[in-house]
Amino acid sequence: MTGTRTIAVIVVAAGRGERASSAGDTSPKQYRDLAGTPVLSRSIAAFLRRDDISWVVPVIHAEQVDRYAALGLADPRLLPPVTGGETRQASVLAGLTALSPRRPDLVLIQDAARPLVSSEVIGGVIEALRGSEAALPVVPVTDTIKRSIDGRTVTATEDRKTLFAAQTPQGFRFPQILSAHLRAGRMPREFTDDAAIAEWAGLSVALTPGSTQNLKITHPEDFARAERLLGKETAMESRIGTGFDVHPFDTGSSVWLGGVEIPHTHKLKGHSDADVALHALTDAIYGALGEGDIGKHFPPSDPQWKGAASSIFLKHAAGLVGERRGRIVNLDITIVCEAPRVGPHVEAMKAAIGGVCGIATSRVAIKATTSEQLGFTGRGEGIVAMASASIELPRED
Repeated sequence: MTGTRTIAVIVVAAGRGERASSAGDTSPKQYRDLAGTPVLSRSIAAFLRRDDISWVVPVIHAEQVDRYAALGLADPRLLPPVTGGETRQASVLAGLTALSPRRPDLVLIQDAARPLVSSEVIGGVIEALRGSEAALPVVPVTDTIKRSIDGRTVTATEDRKTLFAAQTPQGFRFPQILSAHLRAGRMPREFTDDAAIAEWAGLSVALTPGSTQNLKITHPEDFARAERLLGKETAMESRIGTGFDVHPFDTGSSVWLGGVEIPHTHKLKGHSDADVALHALTDAIYGALGEGDIGKHFPPSDPQWKGAASSIFLKHAAGLVGERRGRIVNLDITIVCEAPRVGPHVEAMKAAIGGVCGIATSRVAIKATTSEQLGFTGRGEGIVAMASASIELPRED
């Protein structure tokens, strides 16, 4: 958290995305894959990777509820999607209204079609809101801009030193932008973005650094450009890491496995929630990154991690992959125990892990086996988990 402020994010994804359709894929652009991950999943994950974000609310089209559910996103801070309106302005107001009971201090409004937004751009907007009523990330206009009245001949040449291209997320103090949107909704004019509404309402809008990589996907060719920026067509290298963990049983009534609580005759003993599967998987990702293990980042001697959810550790490891402009290719876990039965919970585990890591559940594999009643697992004294993680990172020469 930044100071004591609560920060909410509205991800606007209620459009049909028809201009980005191609002959091979006519699905809405926000649900199309970008280097193996849906655009909307990337946009949401960019904010959930930050610890200072309190809530994220997606605003989606009424006809795309099933598409959104199929993303399999899961995070305690990710609120249920809100149905948008006929215009972007109406959709943002729907998101603001949904957040009203929570009364956040600040709100960031993000277009789902900007999936490459960086933590630096987000952080710049948040920091600017310490002293400004609103903040807008921009990049300077580098092309010479001509004005034409009739669209056929030049009327004037603009001074590009005073021109900037607006991006998202645009940041605001929540009560002020909610009030401005409510008033703007009664006006006959349509505003092109939320900063324009803030300007109209008399709010001071500070400019913050945007990024040329924070592109908005509008046309089919934008997918190719975005994939190049993600490094799919540049020099990438594959990394593989492995993880292994063991936890004994202790007195209790349920175990945490793969981010899912399973009723059982015992619990697993450990400093955190002892989720042996997530511990092995987290170490596998750290291993692929060359970043040590859980004990390095979350030492068991630190009392703040006592009883902590292991999803915190996994999220940190996955976040490091994103920070290094990499991506998770696939995750594989094998759980060894006589009981409890893992099979009925595999899909829930895959959904939990995919949600934390911001990847599709198809990239998560979970297998379970017994040790044929041999050894300590065969005697029902504990559980073993082994995991591997395959990631891609920009090549380091």
